[in-house]
Amino acid sequence: MKSHDTPTTETWHMDDATAGTWIRAAHLGRRRKYHKGATIYRQGELGFTFYFLLSGRVQVSIFQNDGAEFILEVMGRWSMFGESPAIDGHPRIATAIAVEDAELLEFDIRIIEGAIPSHPELAMSLLRVIALKQRILASRIQYLALPKPEMRIRELLVRLADLYGEKHDDHTLITIALTHEQIAAMTGATRVTVTRALKRLADIGAIEIRQRRIRVIDPSRLLD
Repeated sequence: MKSHDTPTTETWHMDDATAGTWIRAAHLGRRRKYHKGATIYRQGELGFTFYFLLSGRVQVSIFQNDGAEFILEVMGRWSMFGESPAIDGHPRIATAIAVEDAELLEFDIRIIEGAIPSHPELAMSLLRVIALKQRILASRIQYLALPKPEMRIRELLVRLADLYGEKHDDHTLITIALTHEQIAAMTGATRVTVTRALKRLADIGAIEIRQRRIRVIDPSRLLD
């Protein structure tokens, strides 16, 4: 298992309106706190619970039999995870680990199902979350299918800059450091490939890297 000691940035969250539905439904769940490095659930487990993240970050990963890790997403504030196995009753396909101290709302799908007749917005919100995740997954599959790992790396940077970039006059800052190892685990590339790709992107003026933080200088060059 890879180390989770390095700060990272989230790659998924929901809009304010959808998040508000679950904040207002807090009385239907319970608050849980997890320290950095704590496992929230493990791949292969059965469970009726799913989670809404109030603060901190949670990394959701699939582990192969040989221990290799593929990072599905890094969930930040106002993210939901674990809902699909809770709904369909099948074993969890991934492991969720807090990469920062995290506070969550834990919901039991059986309680939510019972509340839907009086709170139909919960059902619509779950549908929106699932639809959004399918859209993001389809986009990632499109790039993961590309033979060139560099294109997968470029797509990830575009998405991070779009969702979480801090806009400046001459660049967009991806605000929290990403290690080459984390980028590799999210794109199916090797760490060496990530290092080479980032250097090439810096050489053509698409990005700058300062103190392990990536600045997107020219977004149009990322997906040329």
